[in-house]
Amino acid sequence: MTLKLNLARTLMAGVAALSFAATAHAMDMSGKTVTWTIPFSETGGSAKWANFFAPLLSEALPGKPTVVVKFMPGAGSTKGANWFQRQKNGDGTVLFGTSGSTQFPYLLGDPRVKYEYKDWNPVMASGTGGVAYLNKEAGAKFDGSANNLKDMNFIYGSQGATRLDLVPLLAWKMLGMNVEPVFGIKGRGDGRLMFERGEATIDYQTSSGYLKGSTALVEAGTAVPMMTWGSLNADGNIVRDPTFPDIPTFKEVCEKTDGCETSGKAWDAWKAFFVAGFPSQKIAFLPAGTDPAIIKTFVDAFAAVKARPDFAEISAKRVGKYPMYVGDDAKQALGVATTVPDEAKTFVKGWLKDAYGVELD
Repeated sequence: MTLKLNLARTLMAGVAALSFAATAHAMDMSGKTVTWTIPFSETGGSAKWANFFAPLLSEALPGKPTVVVKFMPGAGSTKGANWFQRQKNGDGTVLFGTSGSTQFPYLLGDPRVKYEYKDWNPVMASGTGGVAYLNKEAGAKFDGSANNLKDMNFIYGSQGATRLDLVPLLAWKMLGMNVEPVFGIKGRGDGRLMFERGEATIDYQTSSGYLKGSTALVEAGTAVPMMTWGSLNADGNIVRDPTFPDIPTFKEVCEKTDGCETSGKAWDAWKAFFVAGFPSQKIAFLPAGTDPAIIKTFVDAFAAVKARPDFAEISAKRVGKYPMYVGDDAKQALGVATTVPDEAKTFVKGWLKDAYGVELD
């Protein structure tokens, strides 16, 4: 009996070893190409985010496959997200990246949304910030409040009112500023180009886009930083952005501006969408149906990227000083990014209808 039991155990161990070997072999991605699709243009912050992580991910994945970043702009990222919803290739060669401009239409029930975040597999998420800046003329009048800016008319290049742009648009509205959006650009980088050409007089960029493209404008004197959206501390309060500690937050500017309040329905709605759109703003997904072993391979690879001794230094320069989440932490970050109180949604929908004629109900 003992001999039979030992033999059975030996056979089971052999089967397990063969299974492990087969799985290990399957995880070898040598010679493969991972296509990381970004649903924006190649000039924006999401492009810079993916281009930063792509070579690091390639080095960390088993077999060091090539990781190529592909751009699929359109409808403020809805086009790309709808495409990803239809993808069934779960072999690890299809990766997708979203931002708040993908999350907000989903949260607001935009009829163009045909995607469901719950179907996707998040493997990495990272926070970001945002910086709003003025042209030279307006910057000369900026004193830490918007009081001297209320008699000016601004032009802003926007991806759409239901996209991440609703955070700056609502902030400027609360400050009493007259900002006219020109809708239809395919990425925030295109908005920066409008600003550079003088076609726009106010702009905002997520941190990676600001670090890579807008700081040169500030150094040249053609752009003046106005405010960041800030960052959340452990108590959920808005504090200065760690990447831009010398720039005041919207909360600080609001407190100094006549008629702007950091309490009430407008503030609560703005903060709710800020929390959904920035602390876990950019997320990398594998499609529905991906094998759990492949998901774990990507999670482990991103964890290895995060654990690099030089990661804090190189990421601060390229994408800013923000947390990076992997595995279960990325799932929790996704939950935060796709959850907004009903009261905030109701307020924003009413504001979008009144301000821009956008009806979502």
